[in-house]
Amino acid sequence: MTRVLYDLCGIDEGLRFSPFCWRVRYALAHKGLEARTQPWYFTEKQALAFADHDKVPVLVDGDEVVTDSYEILRYLDRTYPEAPLLGDGLAEARGRFFKHYAERAIAPAMMRTIIMDLLNAIHPDDRAYFRETREKRFGRTLEEFHSPAKGLAQLDAALEPLRGQLKETDFLDGQSPAGADYLVFGNFMWARSVSSADLVSNADPVHGWIERMLDQHGGLGRKALRITDIEGAYR
Repeated sequence: MTRVLYDLCGIDEGLRFSPFCWRVRYALAHKGLEARTQPWYFTEKQALAFADHDKVPVLVDGDEVVTDSYEILRYLDRTYPEAPLLGDGLAEARGRFFKHYAERAIAPAMMRTIIMDLLNAIHPDDRAYFRETREKRFGRTLEEFHSPAKGLAQLDAALEPLRGQLKETDFLDGQSPAGADYLVFGNFMWARSVSSADLVSNADPVHGWIERMLDQHGGLGRKALRITDIEGAYR
């Protein structure tokens, strides 16, 4: 059986930047499960027709096809109960909170900070689609939306709950990482992959957590290709 994860890629096939796909990549590593990653582009909607879905991640596990990063984490816990990600009902409810927190508080602040870097990291064939869909969502041009100063101030405020937790424990889930950590850290991998912007100061407890997360699972995040590794080749 070959397990396959459809994973968004950018200007280089090895540049994988989706925060939602990074959640799943960390979850699979947490479970000790191998998966072949299938590169996918924004405009390759037809390639996901088999899943009746138009976004990644999509996980194919034997006969099972699972979409949506959070639902994939839930599926992995049901199917492979060792090394739980979300745990019982109460723990899963906590995980769902971190899902919404990452998507509604952290991601918008990061987006405002790095969106032009993100555009440049996307494959050229996908840029028109990205611009059209995001400008429709934001109600303004990408250039008008882009405001690093405002984005960093917004992110600084959004990170306060993390700081409180990380002053007491090494990870959001306690002494070792699990679902809550992966749900949030996916956004930091997204920013790290496409931008060189410094989002968090070295003195911030969140910075220490980021460094610990990069080293997890054999340095999964730290070894990942970044735009800074390849940008000279695409100028």
